[in-house]
Amino acid sequence: MLIGVGLPATVPGAAGERITDWARRAEQHGFATLGVLDRLVYDNYDPLIALTAAAAVTHRIGLATTVLTAPYRNNTPLLAKQLASLDRVAGGRLTLGLAAGNRDDDFTVSGVDPAARGKLLDTMLAELRDIWGGAGPSGLGPAPQGELPLILGGTSPAAFRRAAQYGRGWIAGGSSPSGYRANADRVEAAWQRHGRTGRPHLMTLLYFSLGPRAETLAQRYLTDYYAFSGRAESIVTMALTEPSRLRAAVTAYQDEGCAEIVFMPCDAEPDQLDRLADAVL
Repeated sequence: MLIGVGLPATVPGAAGERITDWARRAEQHGFATLGVLDRLVYDNYDPLIALTAAAAVTHRIGLATTVLTAPYRNNTPLLAKQLASLDRVAGGRLTLGLAAGNRDDDFTVSGVDPAARGKLLDTMLAELRDIWGGAGPSGLGPAPQGELPLILGGTSPAAFRRAAQYGRGWIAGGSSPSGYRANADRVEAAWQRHGRTGRPHLMTLLYFSLGPRAETLAQRYLTDYYAFSGRAESIVTMALTEPSRLRAAVTAYQDEGCAEIVFMPCDAEPDQLDRLADAVL
């Protein structure tokens, strides 16, 4: 089981130096991956900028978009250049996680029809494959340092199909272990239908908040971040606020076939990272 941690780049008010300090400390602790969430209409750092800052102050830890909402960035050559540049700066450490997204306002403010996001993502996936395979616009560069590992998110049949058609694996946005297993089975069934060999790399995101104010911090952040969804309170109840629950989650998801967990913070204070490392590493 690989254990990663998210950058606090979506925690409102997090200072810029907190992002780089967190990245250094995560690498020192031995986490496998630094993940980052993606929102446009929110008080968060752009995920590609945040990962580039993390790349500049680290050397070993993997970097991952978990996940990037590609369709509202409806300019595939530009996105390809940005991603390849980040991968080059990071020395080939980028894992690309993509999904169709579910925030209509992110699309509307970008001038993109939210109803078209699935078709746009399919088009962009094909275009990224062509660009990085040498069939894109002449002179467009750089290319990624190597083949970018591609992880797809989402729980629709189309999302599972995209994971099998284009990806190395699939990432869940948070669920119970039993719900995770049901969706992982759907990914693996799509994998077989597309004639893929081996097994998909299965990942999940889980929120954590630790220490004396753990529940308060989780409530404050998650109710704000998921206010659009109408189910923020249920998401709050899933946040892991005790070390024992974190350890139990690692065991439970591993038992259900998950190969990598990225724990996303609800607060940007560095003690959160230290407490997480003490609990699960």
